[in-house]
Amino acid sequence: MADDSPVHLEVRSPLQFDRAQLLLRVALAVGLAWFGITAGWLSCLVFGTLPIIAAVAISSLGALGFQRDFAPRLWRVLRWLLQLSAYMTLLIDRFPTGENDAVHIDVRCTGTPTIGSALARLITTIPSALALAILGCVASFLWLIAAGLVLLGGPMPPWILAFQRGMLRWQARLVAYHASLVDEYPPFHFETDVDDNHSAPLAVSGTP
Repeated sequence: MADDSPVHLEVRSPLQFDRAQLLLRVALAVGLAWFGITAGWLSCLVFGTLPIIAAVAISSLGALGFQRDFAPRLWRVLRWLLQLSAYMTLLIDRFPTGENDAVHIDVRCTGTPTIGSALARLITTIPSALALAILGCVASFLWLIAAGLVLLGGPMPPWILAFQRGMLRWQARLVAYHASLVDEYPPFHFETDVDDNHSAPLAVSGTP
């Protein structure tokens, strides 16, 4: 991962995944789908509402107030959603409950957002989102392989964890940009960290 990126990720995956946690994931997905809540539906909701939420907050608080007061609260919600994504994609093995979870994703706010720039991200984000959706098809196939290995009691291959970390990192950068927290466009560069199960330590959390 690039050291100068305003979005930083650290994941601590277990050496062995629990079958019971796998079944909990499946039950959670089925339960949410019963109420019409799917990953695709949630992604569309976030994509459509984040720029509008950011634009409204900027119009009310100004750019400085948005970064100082609103951005940290918004990021706490987005960070939990990203941690949930890590859990559902078999990167971690415990449901995210707070700050001490195995996934830490922090952001350093950059730029001076405006109402216009926030709303424009409904359009400018599309190329990165489409690329991420294509990679998501691969991630879904790898999830099936990973789930089978967990059921058989085998270890998780490092290359599967590396690919899913790359997906999560792209998601985090895209979400931070889409919410006008950072000016840096998500790079079209898939970082897998195959030889390392951890990324750099984190210190800053949603502060300008």
